[in-house]
Amino acid sequence: PSPQDAASYTMLKEQLNEVLETLTPREAKVLRLRFGLDDGKARTLEEVGKEFSVTRERIRQIEAKALRKLRHPSKSKKLKEYM
Repeated sequence: PSPQDAASYTMLKEQLNEVLETLTPREAKVLRLRFGLDDGKARTLEEVGKEFSVTRERIRQIEAKALRKLRHPSKSKKLKEYM
């Protein structure tokens, strides 16, 4: 990647981490695992559920709540320029 791409990627990761910090630790970890934000490996609801010892339905609920929070304009505007 070009230096500009690398800089943009670094800034995106910083903004994403900042936004995820506004969630509960559990919500943030669910999103990190579901979307593979830390290691590039997205996990299924089932896989995340096993890690938390809850059902996949509960993980779906936690994920939905976290995404609703992130859609709030005060948070989503930080990430809009990367979309």
